Amino acid sequence: MFSTRGQPSGIVGHQTVWTRDRIMTEHDLIEQAKQGSADAIDALYRRHASRVYSVVRRLTGDDAQAEDAAQETWLRVMRSLPTFRGQAMFSTWLHRIAVNCALYGRRKRERNRLRELELPDSLPASVGGSRPLLRMRIEEAIDALPDGMRRVLVLHDVEGYTHEEIGELLGVAAGTCKSQLSKARAKLRAHLRQTVEGEEVCSI
Repeated sequence: MFSTRGQPSGIVGHQTVWTRDRIMTEHDLIEQAKQGSADAIDALYRRHASRVYSVVRRLTGDDAQAEDAAQETWLRVMRSLPTFRGQAMFSTWLHRIAVNCALYGRRKRERNRLRELELPDSLPASVGGSRPLLRMRIEEAIDALPDGMRRVLVLHDVEGYTHEEIGELLGVAAGTCKSQLSKARAKLRAHLRQTVEGEEVCSI
């Protein structure tokens, strides 16, 4: 079984897999994985596991639920891989499965947070990489958002989905997505502002 955050043992590097006489491309890995090659499956997992976990963690806002969603993602990928025809990039196909698992997957526990915390006008995929404290505050604020707001915000501002695509994924109107996104951003801005003001008071 896959370890959703760790790396399994195997012969694989991050970018390529070496055999005795050649380097295997991702297309080679996919074709061999379809035939049941454990090394090829291991290689695909190593290459994409961290991205899958990052996506589902942001969408679920909970470590345990993210573990479940990531595990379910890889199980679905292995079941569906024989039907993959390469009409989209493998990473795109995998990403959509991960999003669907995070949104609709079975949850082992219910979130019980009641606080409503919030965000700036937009959130790039790599949030504040050079500012770890700000990144931590934003991630905490995202986790605390109500489920609907958090999902719309992450899908739009982090993952780059359009409102129409989000509406299709969530089964709501595009206008509802826009409204939820606006509320989520306002809540995050308020939370960050309160955090900064609170720190200023404590420092006096």
